[in-house]
Amino acid sequence: METEDARAQCNITREPCVTSVKGLKENWQKWSNDHLEYQKHNPFSNDRAMTVQLQRGQEGYGKPPEGSRTEERGKEANSHVEREVEELCKVIRDIGESREDGRPAVEFGTLFEHYVTISNKVVGILLRARKQGLVHFEGEMLWQGRDNHVLIRLLQ
Repeated sequence: METEDARAQCNITREPCVTSVKGLKENWQKWSNDHLEYQKHNPFSNDRAMTVQLQRGQEGYGKPPEGSRTEERGKEANSHVEREVEELCKVIRDIGESREDGRPAVEFGTLFEHYVTISNKVVGILLRARKQGLVHFEGEMLWQGRDNHVLIRLLQ
């Protein structure tokens, strides 16, 4: 019979170790049980236990499980985008000109040329800021060149 101390000693000295059939059997059984447990969560396995699929409208639909890495990554991405939206509003305040209502505004071409050195996602960030009610501009999408003279107004 081989003990844990003997196994550890073999690993340290790198000498060939004598392993018992019982030890091999136990290791194989542990690997087998671990693999079966893994396959229960593998979406491509035929042995996968059927999980309850949420339907549209149910609580939790379209959201990652609480406490999961996916939820954590989503929160990190959301906070990163929020920081970019704040930075965009600051840039509009800095380079924009005050209009009749006292709020700063800037043409898209000017903003694009200035902001592209900060981030290459200026249009996506503008769309996000508009969705949050922070900026206003005409049109559904802004295209460099074609929409250079579209006025982007800061609302808050």
